[in-house]
Amino acid sequence: MTDEHASAARRRQAFALLATAQFAVVLDITIVNVALPSIETALGFSRPDLAWVVDAYLLTFGGFLLLGGRAADLLGRKRIFLTGLVTFGLASVACGLAETGWQLVAARAVQGLGGAMLSPAGLSLVAVTFQEETERNRAMGTWTAVSGAGGATGVVLGGVLTHALGWPWVFWVNAPLTLGAALLGIRLITDAGARRCVSAREFDVLGALTATAGLTLLIFGLVQAGEHGLGSSATLAALGAAAFLLVGFALTELRASTPLISFDVFRSGALCVANAMMVVFMAGVVATNFFVTLYAQQVIGYGPVGAGLSLLPLALGQVVFARIAARRLVRVGVLRTLLTGMGAAVLGYVWFSFLSPRGSFAADILGPAALVSVGGGFGFVVLIVLSVSGVEPRRAGLAGGLINMSQQVGGALGLALLASLATWWTAHEVHHGVAARQASTDGFRLGFLAAAALVTAGTIAATFTLRTRAERTRASTPDPPPETVSAP
Repeated sequence: MTDEHASAARRRQAFALLATAQFAVVLDITIVNVALPSIETALGFSRPDLAWVVDAYLLTFGGFLLLGGRAADLLGRKRIFLTGLVTFGLASVACGLAETGWQLVAARAVQGLGGAMLSPAGLSLVAVTFQEETERNRAMGTWTAVSGAGGATGVVLGGVLTHALGWPWVFWVNAPLTLGAALLGIRLITDAGARRCVSAREFDVLGALTATAGLTLLIFGLVQAGEHGLGSSATLAALGAAAFLLVGFALTELRASTPLISFDVFRSGALCVANAMMVVFMAGVVATNFFVTLYAQQVIGYGPVGAGLSLLPLALGQVVFARIAARRLVRVGVLRTLLTGMGAAVLGYVWFSFLSPRGSFAADILGPAALVSVGGGFGFVVLIVLSVSGVEPRRAGLAGGLINMSQQVGGALGLALLASLATWWTAHEVHHGVAARQASTDGFRLGFLAAAALVTAGTIAATFTLRTRAERTRASTPDPPPETVSAP
C-alpha cells in the first residue's frame, strides 16, 4: 500500500471514529425520551421534576459549548475530544447506576459537559482532517446524516432497551461507544495544531459558569411556577437569582479581555433573528418529544417500544425534509423557506392540541408529527444558514457556536416552560374532579397551543425584521446609471 493510500485509509478510520462519537451525542438526546415514564416510576420523580432528566443534559451541553470549542482551539482538539469522550462515557455509566432522581440529574449534567467538549472538538477535527474541499464537503454531508441517524435510532432503540433490559440501559449503551472510541482515538487521531501551554486569561470560565448557573435557576424558577404558582417565594427567589446571574454574565463578557461571547457579533440582524428563532423553535420541538412520549405511554397505553415507534416519523421526517429544504433554499430564498417550515410546525402543534384521551397513533400522532417534521427539517436548515449570513469569516466559528448553544438552551428553557404549564393545568383539572387521563391530555393540549403561540409570535417578529433589513439594504444600494443608447 502506498503512503497516499495509507494516509487516506487512516483519514477514513479517524472520520468513522469521530462520527461514532457524534452519533452517541445525538443518540443520547432522543434515546432517553421513551424511557421517561419508566424512570419516573423507578426513581420517584414528580411530573415537573421529570423534565430535568432532559433539561440537565441540554443545559450543560448548551451552556459550555462555546467554552468547549475554545478549549479545543487552545489546548488541542484531540486532547479535548478524548477528555469529552471519557467524561461522557463515565457519566453514562453513572446515570444507569443512579438510585435517586437527583443522582440521575447530576450525572446527566456531567454527560452534557462531556458532550460540550467532544462535539465542537470533533467537528473541528473533521475540518482539519480533510483539507481538500470535495473531501471535506462529502465528510460534512456524512456528518450531518450521522447526526440525523442518531436521532432516529434513539427513539426506537430507547423503547427496545427499556422494554427488554430496563431503563438504565438507555444510558449504558453509550459507554462502550464512547470509551471504546477514546481508546481507538489515542492511536488514530492526529492534531498537529495542538497548543501545549496557554494563559488562563485566554479562557472565560467565569462567563460560562455564570451563564449556565443563571439559566439553571431560570429553569428551576419556571418549574417552581408550574408546581407552586408564579407568586411563591421559591419561584420568585429562583427567578431573581437567575436575573442577577445573567446580568452578571453580560457584565463579565463586556469586561473580559477574551470574552466567551463578543457582543458586537450581534450587530448582524440575521444572526440575531436566527438565534432568537432557534430558541423559540427548539422550545416546541423538545416539548413535542416529551409530550408525545408521555401521551403514548400514559394515555394511549403503549409500551416503550410502541412509544418509540410513534416518534419515528418525526425523527425520520426531519432528516428527509432537511434535504428538501437545502434545495428549496437556493430557489426561493431564506424568508419563504423559513415561513414554510414555521407555518408547518405551527399547524402541527395546533393539530396536536386536539389530542383525544382515547386516541391512537393513526388518529392523533401521525398527521401532526408529519407536519412538525416538515417544520423541523426546514427550520434547522434555514436557521443555521441564516446564523452565519453576513457574519465576517473570522467570526464564523463564534456564530456557529452561538446557534448550537441557542438550540440546546432553547430546548431546555422551552421544555421547562411548556411542561410546567401542562403540569399546572393537569393539576388544576384533577383538583376540579376531572379524570386523570382526561386531565393529562388537556395539559398536553395546552402545552401544544402554547408552543404554537410561541412559534407564531417569533415568526411574525422574524419576518418583520428580515423584511425591514432587506428594504434597508435595497435603499442603501444606489440605482445603476441609465444605459446610453447610441443613435443609429
